[in-house]
Amino acid sequence: MKEEQKVLQRIAAVLVYGRAPLVFAGMVFAVGVMWTHSSTLYILGVICFLIAMCFDLVDRWFSVRFGKEFKLVSLADKMMDKVIYSIIFPLLTAGAMWRLLEVSPEYTRVELLHAILVLFLCIAVLIRDNFAHFMRGFSIRTDEKPEETEYARLRQIVAAPVGALLYIYIFFIPSSDPGIFYGWISKISHIPLRNLFFIEIFFLIFIFGSIAMNCRKYGSFCLDEICLGDVKLRRRILSIFPNALTLMNALMGLMAVFFAYQGKIREAYLLLVGGAVFDKVDGALARKLGLTTIIENKPRRFNITFGGIMDDIADAVSFCIAPGWIFYIFLSQIQNPVIQKLPLRFAAIAYILLGFTRLVYFTLDRNPIPGFFKGMPTPAAALLVTAPMIMLEIAVEKSTGMVAFWGIFSFCLMFLAAGAMNTYPVIYLHIGRFMDRRPWFARINLMVFLFSAFTPFFGYVALSYGTLYLLSPIVTRSIDPKDIGVKVSD
Repeated sequence: MKEEQKVLQRIAAVLVYGRAPLVFAGMVFAVGVMWTHSSTLYILGVICFLIAMCFDLVDRWFSVRFGKEFKLVSLADKMMDKVIYSIIFPLLTAGAMWRLLEVSPEYTRVELLHAILVLFLCIAVLIRDNFAHFMRGFSIRTDEKPEETEYARLRQIVAAPVGALLYIYIFFIPSSDPGIFYGWISKISHIPLRNLFFIEIFFLIFIFGSIAMNCRKYGSFCLDEICLGDVKLRRRILSIFPNALTLMNALMGLMAVFFAYQGKIREAYLLLVGGAVFDKVDGALARKLGLTTIIENKPRRFNITFGGIMDDIADAVSFCIAPGWIFYIFLSQIQNPVIQKLPLRFAAIAYILLGFTRLVYFTLDRNPIPGFFKGMPTPAAALLVTAPMIMLEIAVEKSTGMVAFWGIFSFCLMFLAAGAMNTYPVIYLHIGRFMDRRPWFARINLMVFLFSAFTPFFGYVALSYGTLYLLSPIVTRSIDPKDIGVKVSD
């Protein structure tokens, strides 16, 4: 081996194997912080975590670019991921509970909610890593070559910064003699909980998206030998995965209502976005696993299946009940004479019932248009009616004169969206499938959406997207399904 290759191999080994000692040292320093409240130990722990984060971000790139022949490094990198995540996220869970007891003994319900969310984040990360390890291990026994998906790569890029950010926030100890470095850390440690909720909810969506993509890629191969040719048994087992994602869709809607009760409309909107993501992924996963094909020869009068019914129930919870419920509980709490005179309950009930009508029509429709929806789909309507409530929330917090305007705007938009859902002659482009066939379009809009989420203009961006989709049939109605790559059945 050439001397240059030896140097590159040593660097790759340091980047891969050096993360575990650094994270372990950070854990030891964190335990010392919890025991002694020492700011020096806190600084040392932060330094260890930041270095480990940098190693995690560059080790895979370095191995691919300079160490393709170093097979052990590639295997060790995956093992180090499991070891490090098994240390970091349980540590953060314990630290979040410690912070409530020691740092903020008079904690609020929002702080308690954040600690619980960190717990769920820890569980989701560990489940995802073990599940991905199992699925990739099985794929090695087949002809299917394991590879990193977009969701998996994105999760790895996000996981290390999120872990370091939470470490800085949770274990922060004020110092009587802060330096430049400590002052910089102090600014990060005082990041608002709302921004942390944004980051953690996005991270959860990426984690579950990674699980879904692993199921989509390897799921059909995993049960070939288990079911021994029994097609019905194979379909029943495989149906667990998309049905689980469907349940996550409904859970996102319920969590959105819970956040709305706490007055967190932005977080509720993000959870509805997560529900829309799960609504898209569960259908794609079912199609990938072959669960949408009919194995019986007898024709069906209507396209009604158990999975379809579950999907409709989840959509009813997340995109019909949840937006109407959020609208009513939020606007009814606003002490404004103009808003209080509005028939808020009537608007919420009308939206929910018309949303149910839209779902029933979608289920019983015997002549669907491939790649299009008849009437505005319920996920888009839910995101549209929730968006102006973000501006209303800001107006209430700042006590501006726009409270009445945004209240009336939200009230009128409920009826407009409900009518758009049931205007069946108007066809809307299936934006999920459109993005699947145009990755550049999805990536650009995802970056715009993520960037705006941390700015005061997030509500305006969300409302702009919803309004553009509401008016999109003016442009998309003339598109032929064949032009967007949709197969038209005979």
